[in-house]
Amino acid sequence: MRRDYFTLEVSNVDWVEDDGEPAKPTVRIDFEGPASTLRERLTGTDDELLDADQTDVAYRLQTSLDDDATGVVSVTNRITGDFVLELNEDADDVLKFIRAARRYGEHDPDSDGRYGVRIHIEGDELVTYDKRTFLVYNEEGNLLRNHSLIPSGVEL
Repeated sequence: MRRDYFTLEVSNVDWVEDDGEPAKPTVRIDFEGPASTLRERLTGTDDELLDADQTDVAYRLQTSLDDDATGVVSVTNRITGDFVLELNEDADDVLKFIRAARRYGEHDPDSDGRYGVRIHIEGDELVTYDKRTFLVYNEEGNLLRNHSLIPSGVEL
């Protein structure tokens, strides 16, 4: 699927910088392409939509981490390893989102997730995930632990 079929919008991240009331950061991904293709990629071997535990969210830098770094946000099927979707995003925006999710988790450690993912097809919500992990990789494919969101007790 083409990356330009997707748009990404985040909410509940500015409270960190403004020292406001903590709220769960959420990313909304809208898809404006062939609906059957995305549905197929989001469907597991049991013909049901994948749940949160069957997906992984990651960010892969395309350049070194600097002021103008860019990369690719991806959602993958944890069972098969296949990409469900990919889209381009600026590193600053992604790292700001991860910082907000980390702070939210510190505020509410018993929460089911540190951030939410909402995937829509042409405005209609298809899936909703509460996630605790968001991995960040450099341009060479090495995990950047200090920029990733990794719950305590998880060994990678």
